[in-house]
Amino acid sequence: MEKKKKRMHSGKKARNNKRLVILSGVVAAGAIIFVIGILIYVIFGMQPVKQEEEQDIAIFEASLPEQDHISEYMSAEVIDAIVSAGKTVSKSLSQRADTIELTDENRDTFVTINSCKIVNSSKVQIDVTSEGIPQSDDKYYYLFTEATFEDSIAEDSEPMAKIYKNTDTSFTVNLNKGEATSKLFSKFTVAVKLEDKYVSISHPKYITNPEACAGYSYGGMTHTSIKGILPDPLRIGELPDLNVSYCAYNIPLSHILATSGGISYTYGGVTYHFKQSAIENYDDLFKRLNKMGIDVAAIVLNDASPSTYPDLTHPDARKGSTAPYYMFNAATESGVNACAALGSFLAGRYSGSGHGNVSMWIIANEVNARREYNYMTYCDVGTYTTAFTRAFRVFYNAIKSQNSAAKVYFSIDQRWTLNSEKTGDYDAKDFLDILATSINEYGNIDWGLAAHPYSYPNGNTAFWKSSKYTTHSVTTPVISMDNLEVLTDYMQREEMLDTSGNVRSIILSEIGYSSTSGETLQAAAFAYAYTKMEKNGYIDALMFSRQTDAPDEIAALGLALGLQSHGGKHKYIYNVFKYIDTDRRNEVISFAYDIVGTTF
Repeated sequence: MEKKKKRMHSGKKARNNKRLVILSGVVAAGAIIFVIGILIYVIFGMQPVKQEEEQDIAIFEASLPEQDHISEYMSAEVIDAIVSAGKTVSKSLSQRADTIELTDENRDTFVTINSCKIVNSSKVQIDVTSEGIPQSDDKYYYLFTEATFEDSIAEDSEPMAKIYKNTDTSFTVNLNKGEATSKLFSKFTVAVKLEDKYVSISHPKYITNPEACAGYSYGGMTHTSIKGILPDPLRIGELPDLNVSYCAYNIPLSHILATSGGISYTYGGVTYHFKQSAIENYDDLFKRLNKMGIDVAAIVLNDASPSTYPDLTHPDARKGSTAPYYMFNAATESGVNACAALGSFLAGRYSGSGHGNVSMWIIANEVNARREYNYMTYCDVGTYTTAFTRAFRVFYNAIKSQNSAAKVYFSIDQRWTLNSEKTGDYDAKDFLDILATSINEYGNIDWGLAAHPYSYPNGNTAFWKSSKYTTHSVTTPVISMDNLEVLTDYMQREEMLDTSGNVRSIILSEIGYSSTSGETLQAAAFAYAYTKMEKNGYIDALMFSRQTDAPDEIAALGLALGLQSHGGKHKYIYNVFKYIDTDRRNEVISFAYDIVGTTF
């Protein structure tokens, strides 16, 4: 009986020991799972805050068996694992960024989008950072897109991705180039949920490297001269004699658009039509120029009828205009799509596909001249510039997504700080400042500047003579060839630099002098201007206006700007232009020293 009792007691003790071992194992496993869970909780920036996590650990520790039981029934390895995991959690807790309440003051820019770029040709990676973890309804950051014309997340918009909140993280989404769901022209923004609503906590950014998905890479030929011209299509054969490196050529939309038939081009799920004969004429012209060793700068001008092609023209530019060209439309979804399709079609066709090549694209003409060349109902300069900047970025991304090496410009006239309030135009400096600031804020890109430093008034051929309009300070009313350094100095400011920190490409896509006051004066003006431009060192190309006098310019403005008369007779300037970048330079420009009053 005594032995039986001992055996029963011994069996009960063994069972208790077994239960303790099992319990200890469960506790050990639970401890490890718990600390790992807490670690994940911390690493991914999930709620609750540090204090609550520390309370959870304290509660757990209180629930553990006494130390002697743990030591008796747990192996040293298990204990070490728990201690090590606990230390890892403690270290992560100490390093974790603070959780911060979102306020009206910090909410809009709580998260910074540091980079928004195409990777692997078909994906977009959005890298974000913050100084802490924002308090919100849940543990996620949400990624949204905003249309070009939107200034906030649309009410019916749904997030395209979500990720655990952290101070340094990134999203990756599909680009969908050319599709209706393309992200190439959208802004990206990061949001959180607050009171069950999505609230943006970052400044939106566009894709800044559209060239990463391009199928072509044509950046032009290598030239020893920056000399170019606005050619006479009837006298193209004379260009080799003039030894030009560049030609600027207009592409008015009224010449190439069709409502049906012709060349069909489907982009973003919509089919657009182009006049076949007109496009083939450009094909022939550009191929001919390229064979002469000439690079082409194509100027895209919106003179399409707003009633026939309303999508391309800004809603505030469709009525009441006598201007030849209208503001492009990035104010509606159909407008963004149409501008994107136009830029994609043209750049794709003239970038190595066998139809001739265009290395430089200029979007619109003298865009600060609202009334004369880029019509939109009068508004403040900020509203006007924003409308153009949005359209310009659409064209930029469309062109660069086809030809990675193409350069994309917009043009300004010579009125630097001279406002024309009576006509409702804007000065070039204000326009330039607002555009540069906006592009920097939404993601810097390598836009180029096409300046037109004509004299003021345009008929003032002797630009070197003292004028109240031209000074050598940044406040000068006008920038002509007399004070070109004001412009190039300004473009060296930090806020004006390109994505690599370099001075942007600057071309003079129009500059000319009239022979109305005499052919030798015209020739002297060009000789002096060209020399000043070369010495400046920041001008990539000059397009002299023009090869042949335009009768309408003579009739309306009294300007005879050509190297030759309308009938083809060469003026004095012809040989100066022809030889100014050769070893006969001194021979052909020396006559101008007495006229200008100095050697140069």
